[in-house]
This record gives sequence, structure tokens and C-alpha cells, in this order.
Amino acid sequence: MKNANDVGRKNVMRDKNTPDPKGFNEVHGYDFNKGVDYDKIMNQMGSTGFQATHLDKAIKLIRKMRREKCTIYLGYTSNMVSSGLRDVFRYLVEHKLVDVVVTTGGGVEEDIIKCIKPFLIGDFNSSGKKLREKGINRAGNIFIPNSRYCEFEDFIKPILKSMAEEQEKNNEIISVRKFIHRLGREIDNKDSIAYWAQRNNIPIYCPAITDGSIGDMLYFFSYNYPNFKIDCVQDIRELNDITITAKKTGLIILGAGTVKHHILNSNMMRNGADYAVYINNSQEFDGSDSGARPDEAVSWGKIRPDSEAIKIFGDATILFPLIVAQTFAKNVN
Repeated sequence: MKNANDVGRKNVMRDKNTPDPKGFNEVHGYDFNKGVDYDKIMNQMGSTGFQATHLDKAIKLIRKMRREKCTIYLGYTSNMVSSGLRDVFRYLVEHKLVDVVVTTGGGVEEDIIKCIKPFLIGDFNSSGKKLREKGINRAGNIFIPNSRYCEFEDFIKPILKSMAEEQEKNNEIISVRKFIHRLGREIDNKDSIAYWAQRNNIPIYCPAITDGSIGDMLYFFSYNYPNFKIDCVQDIRELNDITITAKKTGLIILGAGTVKHHILNSNMMRNGADYAVYINNSQEFDGSDSGARPDEAVSWGKIRPDSEAIKIFGDATILFPLIVAQTFAKNVN
């Protein structure tokens, strides 16, 4: 009978003379005995491991996008605009640091609504029943009083009426992108992403424009102006033409769903993006594009086989300000 101790030791302590693999960095975290230096803390992320290392790789990829003058696509879901990330996106568009924006319906309307009145920090655990009785909508731990949407309706109704009259007179159907830029011009507020987009001629594409309050407004409006139309075909042609003719493309996609797929699908037209950074928590086991990692996009021709791409699992409200601080917000090589 074998000695249990010998068997256990042999299996556990195996390969003791095997040399370390070559070309791999050692794991080290930041030493706070050296004081607090935020740049050095961020620089230490690469050797920390787990998602900290992915964060470091994302920062390096975005720096490369900028050095190589890529056409940079910024994609974000509406909940990002519900949060304070809206101010970060506005900064990037204001300073012409991105070239193309893709978002969802909420990402358009909530940008405009926040120019009228702010959203409020609430609580994840607040009772939905009690909030409903008080006329307060909850997005996570952010409260959005329903009165905000009533004031948004007051803002958008005359714009829609003017657009419908222009359409009837000129027989020209406005595109979604032009509609969003019209909203940015009409709101005339420097806190707005759409304001700076129309001023700096940065296109904002929204393939899901009807999925939200704007869709509600268009629904109500259609009963008085049943012939009013907004054209999505112009947008997909513009977006694909921009992508096909770009020398290099770099993708920064926060969240998933329609926004992620819309950007990736346009890059399929050029046989794939050169760089890509994803930030989301979606999983790939259900076969959704939302959870797919960059290598799956390679199989579709949405990201090039020789590209550099990374996915960070985490909360964009924490991660993206750190990324912007280390990339767009200062001159880095």
C-alpha cells in the first residue's frame, strides 16, 4: 500500500525544478510607504493582476489610438448619461477628442433633460411602489422625477412641429443624426453633449432613437402629424462611409447591446477595427453580442485578426474617469 503522505507530497510539490516562464512581468502592487501619487498608482495597475491589468492595457491602447490618429468611436448606453459620466462624454466631444458617437435613445434625451433640471442621487433600495406614488423614476440609485419628462415634452413639441412643417414644405426627411444635432442647437447649453456635437460637427448616431422618452413624444406627435418621418437609412450610410474610408479605427465601447453591435457592425464593412476597448459586465455564455469578448468579433470581421483589443469587466462609472484622466485629459505618449 502506498504511503499517503508520499503520494500527496509528490502530487502537490511536483515541478519544483521547473524554470519560470520567460517574458512575464512580476506581480506587484503600489507601495503606499512612498506616499500617495495617483499617477504612480495608475502606472502600477499593469502589474497588479486581474482587471487592474486590463485597465492598464486599455489605457495603453487608447494612447495608441491617439498617437496613430485613429478615427475614434465612443459608444455608451443611456444609463451612462443618467450618471455623472455624461459630463465626461461632454468633455470629450467639447474638445474634439472623439470622432463618432453612438448611443441609445436615453443617451440623447437625458443629455437634453439634464440641461433643464438635474437628476438626483437616491438609493438602490428605495421602494418602487413608494417612488411611483411620488412620481419618481429610479435608475439604479439615481432618481429622475417624472416632471423632468413633462418639461422635456414642452421643449421638444415645438421643435417637432417646426420639423414637420419644414418636411412638408421641402419634402426632405431629416435623419436621426440631424435631428439630434437640431436638439443640441435648440437646447443651446454648454453642459450638453449634443450642443458640442453640433458645434464641432461630431456625428451622434442613435439606432434606437424611439426606445425611450423621445419615442413616446414621437408616438404622441404622430397623431397630429401622421406623415412625419425620421430617416435612419441616411445614418447607416453615413456611419458606414466614415468607417470604410477611415485609415485606422479605434473603438471605446461602454456597456453593451445595440450600441456595441452598431459600432462593431460598421467596422465589419472595413474588415475590422484596429483597436478596441470594451467596458461591461455582460457574460458570453448565452451567445449574445453584449457579452462577447473581442476575439469573437474577430470571427465576424468586426475586429482585425492583428488588432489590439481588451475587455474590462467592471463599472464604467469608476473605470472610465480614470481612463480619461490617463489618456485624453493630458498629453501622454
